[in-house]
Amino acid sequence: MDATTTVSRAAPTAPRLQPDRVLVPDVLRGIAIVAMLIAHALPLVPSLRGGAIGFAAANVNDLASPLFALVMGMSAALVLARPGASGGRVVVQNLIRGAVLVALGVWLGGWGSWIAIVLPHLGLTLALGTPILLLRSRLVALAAAVVLVAGAPLNAAVAAGADPTVLYARTPVGLVLQWSFVDPHYRLTNLLPFFLLGALLLRHGFRRDRLLAVLAVVAVLAYPVRPVLERLVGLDSVSGSYPDTLHDLGLVLAADVAVVLLATVRRRPASAVIAAVLTPFRAVGSLALSVYLLQVAVVAAFAARGLGYVVDTPGAALLLVLGVWAVAVLWWRFVGRGPVEWLIGRLTRLVPAPRR
Repeated sequence: MDATTTVSRAAPTAPRLQPDRVLVPDVLRGIAIVAMLIAHALPLVPSLRGGAIGFAAANVNDLASPLFALVMGMSAALVLARPGASGGRVVVQNLIRGAVLVALGVWLGGWGSWIAIVLPHLGLTLALGTPILLLRSRLVALAAAVVLVAGAPLNAAVAAGADPTVLYARTPVGLVLQWSFVDPHYRLTNLLPFFLLGALLLRHGFRRDRLLAVLAVVAVLAYPVRPVLERLVGLDSVSGSYPDTLHDLGLVLAADVAVVLLATVRRRPASAVIAAVLTPFRAVGSLALSVYLLQVAVVAAFAARGLGYVVDTPGAALLLVLGVWAVAVLWWRFVGRGPVEWLIGRLTRLVPAPRR
């Protein structure tokens, strides 16, 4: 099983699986979706929010959004790398995709769920990040480093210097500023480096080499920075701070290294077993947006019935995680493309190809 090849041969049982999908990004996207399902189910079992389960769930929650950004960068780089791809056309298409994500996010934010909707932040990341991918890899890496270093102080400067009546207003300008710099959960400045890193990893290729070993070492070193500082110094690392970003980087790189290691196993029967294990993640990852909408609808329905944060309702938690996941796998198996993915595909195909 080659991590850089398409998956059409690996999953012949999926009748409508797109033949040009790449294994590693789909699996990573699926892991991000499952991580979100688990994190969003935790309010349904509040007694588990502490201890080992709470610790694991907190890490799963921290993993999801930067991993989404990483895979989004991989996907954008993959489209740009296709033979005959027009950079200008891809930029316009991703502007449309980004606008759809923002619109969906605003819409979902009014459904009454307890989910902090990440779609507007990802939409801005996609729209701003795609033009950067037209540059050479070294310049993309430089841009990622600059945003990574400047992100935290820039967030603090905007929070301290901007007029609060503008910054926190529910106006287009206020919302864009919040999504970009001061949102308590996600920010463009913190997601963009992961987007650019994902593009660089796609350009390099998914294989076992020295870079993969370096990524593993960085993951091991970066992950414990935040908890060590919190315990030894008493530092309270807010979301978007340097320790928090390093913590997220460790989680994301660990997931990437693990998936690449699994996806590059070629010896049977191990490769067949791994392919079977990865298939449910690949399935949900190939229609992630549709699954995201479904989970928000389920959580909103639970919230409307008064569930969450009060008493344990393990049945509802299992329904949210395993039920939504199962629906996604069955849809992938018997239908193929998700409805939201289909709609966005129709919209982006309206962008005319450049004349030859």
